[in-house]
Amino acid sequence: MPEPEPEPGRRRPAYDPLQPGKGEAIAPTGQGGPMDLALDEAESLEKPLGDAPTGPGPQEKARSLWSDAWHQLRRNPVFIISSLMILFLLIIAIWPQLIASGDPLQCDLSKSQQGSSPGHPFGYDTQGCDVYTRTVYGARASITVGVCATLGAALLGSVLGGLAGFFGGWGDSLLSRVADIFFGIPVVLGGLVFLSVVTSTTVWPVVGFIVLLGWPQIARIGRGSVITAKQNDYVQAARALGAGNGRMLLRHVAPNAVAPVIVVATIALGTYIALEATLSFLGVGLRPPTVSWGIDISNAAPQIRNAPHMLLWPAGALSLTVLAFIMLGDAVRDALDPKLR
Repeated sequence: MPEPEPEPGRRRPAYDPLQPGKGEAIAPTGQGGPMDLALDEAESLEKPLGDAPTGPGPQEKARSLWSDAWHQLRRNPVFIISSLMILFLLIIAIWPQLIASGDPLQCDLSKSQQGSSPGHPFGYDTQGCDVYTRTVYGARASITVGVCATLGAALLGSVLGGLAGFFGGWGDSLLSRVADIFFGIPVVLGGLVFLSVVTSTTVWPVVGFIVLLGWPQIARIGRGSVITAKQNDYVQAARALGAGNGRMLLRHVAPNAVAPVIVVATIALGTYIALEATLSFLGVGLRPPTVSWGIDISNAAPQIRNAPHMLLWPAGALSLTVLAFIMLGDAVRDALDPKLR
């Protein structure tokens, strides 16, 4: 078909490849000849269709695992409520004088087992001590044991488990067998045997016992996480580029294997606080004059019918504390595990 001639007095502008839409555009037709697009059709092809973007635009920066987890936590009401509860408990554990002006060791036997009165809303225990003051001061010992035991077990377990999972060999087999031995020790029975020969009234024997029996669980979690992380492509690429074992373990494996350890340690913290109260209740944990919820619960148990308020308040404070840490651990687990989203 012959190409139409341009109108008289009008010349077709030359096609400029650097300025699309101006001049004629020639596209191959597959028929062996060119096909000229009209100027209006060429201009219409350059216009965006609908709401399609006309350019690349600013791209959103990809979030890391930790920033994405923090984004999820800020929108989780369970995390917010548990964090506020734990913050309040930490404040009264550090500065109990903010809400309790009395002395937890100052007692008056003439007020033994009396109920609430002005200035003493929780009443008195069998020794005539203010239950409210002892409940507030009891948070210090329980939270100190829980936090220190969790840090010790997490540090020891993650280091031993991480090294065993990364290097493998006989060290891995030895750690697994030792961990199995500790798993076979009943916690309460082991506490009765271990702490019954200790005469110290401080919190450190209880912390040491909990670390001794708590590290195998975290070691097993850390070992599995390291074994999974070291099989990833970026670790193999670092090894191929000549990175040493120390660099791979600290820069590539550990940051990507620590999330499960944090989740388990957060949940275990509440469990350790309950374990300390159980051992103190049995008389082998914390001992007087240390103020502890477990000691107060043990003293109030025989008088539960005559003076239930002695048991209600320390037991309620213990339950809320354990619940707060378990809720925090569940929220952290949901944020760090992509499969649960």
